[in-house]
Amino acid sequence: MPPPPQAPLSTAERAVIAAAEQALLDDRRLLTGEELTALATLPDGAVMALASLAHQVRLAWCGPEVEVEGILSAKTGGCPEDCHFCAQSSRFDTPVKATPFLKKEDVLAAARETAALGASEFCIVLAVRGPDERIMQRLLELVPLVAQETGLNVAVSAGVLTDDQAKRLAEGGVHRYNHNVETSRSYFPSVVTTHSWDERAETCRLVREHGMELCCGALIGMGESDAQRVELLVQLQELDPTEVPLNFLNPRPGTPLGDRPVVGAWEAIRWIALFRLALPSVILRYAGGREVTLRDLQAIGMTAGINALIVGNYLTTLGRSSDEDLQMLADLRMPIGALTAVI
Repeated sequence: MPPPPQAPLSTAERAVIAAAEQALLDDRRLLTGEELTALATLPDGAVMALASLAHQVRLAWCGPEVEVEGILSAKTGGCPEDCHFCAQSSRFDTPVKATPFLKKEDVLAAARETAALGASEFCIVLAVRGPDERIMQRLLELVPLVAQETGLNVAVSAGVLTDDQAKRLAEGGVHRYNHNVETSRSYFPSVVTTHSWDERAETCRLVREHGMELCCGALIGMGESDAQRVELLVQLQELDPTEVPLNFLNPRPGTPLGDRPVVGAWEAIRWIALFRLALPSVILRYAGGREVTLRDLQAIGMTAGINALIVGNYLTTLGRSSDEDLQMLADLRMPIGALTAVI
C-alpha cells in the first residue's frame, strides 16, 4: 500500500518549526527534550521544512565547509563484545574473521590514499574491547608517524579506555577519539550486554578531560523508538562531542540484527535534520549505511544538516566511490575543509 499523501502543515505545526528556528538562529540556544519531541512527532509533510531549517542551522553554527575523513580497520574481527549489530563480534557466526593488527606500511599506505582525496582526518579503528599494552605501543608509534608523513589529523577508535590510557593517547598526538554510544541509555541493553552505556559514557568523559576531541556517534534503525532517539539526542547534548557520526543499520548476516528492515529514506532525512537541530555545533558526519538507506537521495542529507563525510569503505561494508562523494560536494558547491570544535 502506498503511503498517504502529505498534507500541508497546520498553523500549530508551522509554529513548532518557527519556535525551533527562533531558539537556534536568534536565541542561539540548544533545544530541550520537549522541543525535540514536538519536532520528532511532526507529520511527514514537515520533513523538508525540518531539513531546510537544519541546513540554515548548520551554516549559522558551523559554516559551509565539509570535513572529509578516511577510516581504516587496522585490526578486524575477533572482538569479545556482543554488540548485536556488529559483524566483528567473535560471538556471532559471520563472514568476518579475526585478523591481526595491520603492518605499519599498510596503515601508512591507507593514510596516504586518504590524504590524496583532500581529506583532513584519518581514523585508525580496532575491533577490541579496549587496548592492551601491546596495542597502546603500536598506536603511540603509528599516530605521530601518520601525522608526520601525511599531514593528516589522526583519530583512533580502540574501545573502552582507562584514565591513564586516555592521558597517554592525548600526549601521543591523538587528535580525536571515537567512542560511539550508538543508542540511548534505556535501549542500550537490548543491543549490547557485555558492557554498559555508562561505561561508554565514562570513556567519552575521559577523552574530553584529557584534551582530545570526542567523536561519539549513533546507529539508527536497531528497533529503538522515536522517543528513545530523542532520549539519545539529549544524552549526546550532555556528552558534548565535537563530532557525531550518524550511522544507519545495514543489517549484517549472522548478527542478531541481521534481519532488521533498513530505515526508509524519508525517515533517515528526518533524523539527519533532528540530529542537526539537537546538536547545532557538532561535526555531523555521514557514516555507515547511508548508501542502502538513502540511495539516490544522499545529496538531500547534505542539505539537511550533514557537514562531514567518511569516504571510501567502512569497517566491514563497502561505501560508494570517493569520486562520487567528491562530485556530490562539487555539485552542491560545498567546500572541503578541516573542522574542529566550535568555540
